[in-house]
Amino acid sequence: MIDQKASDSQRVLAGILFMCGAGLLFPVMSGFAKFLGQDGYNSLQVSWARAFGHLVFMLAVFVPKFGFGMLRTRRLLIQLARSAMLFMSNATSFFAIIFIPLAKTAAITSIAPLMVVPLSWLVLGERTTVGRVVALAVGFAGVLILIRPGTELFHWASLLSVVSAFGYATYQVLTRKVAGIDPPETSTIYSSVVGGIGMFAVLPFVWRTPETPRDILYFCSLGVIGALGHYLVARALTNAPANIVSPFQYMQLIGSVIVGYVFFGDFPDLLTWIGAATIVGSGLFIGWSQTRPKT
Repeated sequence: MIDQKASDSQRVLAGILFMCGAGLLFPVMSGFAKFLGQDGYNSLQVSWARAFGHLVFMLAVFVPKFGFGMLRTRRLLIQLARSAMLFMSNATSFFAIIFIPLAKTAAITSIAPLMVVPLSWLVLGERTTVGRVVALAVGFAGVLILIRPGTELFHWASLLSVVSAFGYATYQVLTRKVAGIDPPETSTIYSSVVGGIGMFAVLPFVWRTPETPRDILYFCSLGVIGALGHYLVARALTNAPANIVSPFQYMQLIGSVIVGYVFFGDFPDLLTWIGAATIVGSGLFIGWSQTRPKT
């Protein structure tokens, strides 16, 4: 019994470390995307590299084990819709970080778990509670603190981060809709189909050949880092319950502060910290309330 408890504790710790690792990888990917955007590469090209690299990496991992049969889906339209939402989320986020600090973008997009609440009600028919609605309102108040509309500190690119959060929240809800219908490997592949393959129709109009070895490295790294980050999230959820490891996804905020300061010399001001704390607190409350036994 003691050995079993020790083993369970080790698995939970491993799950937490995997989630923290993902939270540090994603900001590095965003940092590379910000470098490319500031160098004049179109955000659609950068987003395509992220999606195409992810797609190639995942095919290389899954096809030898599952074969091409895993590409069959019973919900093609939903899979394409969730893929489009994920691409929209990445594209708007990569465009936003050209103009505003990584930490601010990460803080605003962390509203996505709160957006899942009303979207789950509309799309999945999942009922919510008054407490969660209040937490949702408080979370959006945190977004207003970050965006600061009507002040000199307002930047229109902040609104792109809100769009990014909405896209990612919709992607999560649609992912839950196909869960249990299509295998997770199938959903993982389809998540990058629209961005990785569909964007070939647009790519000739925005393409700019990478000019330096550094740029080539950044472009090639986007998909691999993103795929590894999602793999770490999957490993985290395999080792420990979601209600334990999910709060550690906010490590991405800390990672964004570190990457933003080291790479770009940006450090959040007091209001950014307050807004981020408000959003995180609301998200943690909703996550906690979902783990409480129903009465």
